[in-house]
Amino acid sequence: MLCHLTGMSVIQLPLLGQFLILLLAGNLLAQGTHPVSGRRIAPVMGYEGADWLERAERESEENPGRALQLLKFQPGMTVADIGAGSGYYAVRIAERVGPTGKVYANDIQPEMLSILRRQVRQRKLENVEAVQGTEKDPKLPANCCDAILMVDVYHEFSQPQEMLQRLKAALKDDGRLILLEYRKEDPYVPIRPEHKMSIKEVKLEVEAEGFRLAQVLHDLPWQHILIFRKK
Repeated sequence: MLCHLTGMSVIQLPLLGQFLILLLAGNLLAQGTHPVSGRRIAPVMGYEGADWLERAERESEENPGRALQLLKFQPGMTVADIGAGSGYYAVRIAERVGPTGKVYANDIQPEMLSILRRQVRQRKLENVEAVQGTEKDPKLPANCCDAILMVDVYHEFSQPQEMLQRLKAALKDDGRLILLEYRKEDPYVPIRPEHKMSIKEVKLEVEAEGFRLAQVLHDLPWQHILIFRKK
């Protein structure tokens, strides 16, 4: 989940240095355009940026606590966190769904999953399963999830159509597919354009794969919350 910041006022210099290093990594090369919308697909962040995901400023900049309140994950739910990275959201969801619930924490990078597992052990959570997926397949069981969450991740999918089809198969018929994406419509959100998405773009791309946009929430400082259901 690489969130390229556009100004130094919102990022400390050491973190800026991390981004410059990441930009040189081979796995950050641009990956083409979406065949439906023509959107430029953003590069993927390497595991070297995990510290940025855990930065202290994240709560004030993005208000993830408010996002979790709005999403209303309940005890006993099964939730998949796709592109879970360091586990920032996964461990917090696990605490909300409780011991009768489950979180599939998915990522394509084994190094990220190692960091995530360490977070899970530190919090003594027993309801998180780390899952290494691929660019085309999240490796989730069929019809398993009450909700599938992607936080600043979907715009980086190199194979978005195939991934959405796999996610649809993993989602229960009454489940929710949830995307948090930085608002492209807002020029004051200090993120590079390729790491933002408009509501129009998300709706066009996701509905083309058999979903319908059910709700958009605008309560967060930088991001939309877009909630889809199966058609």
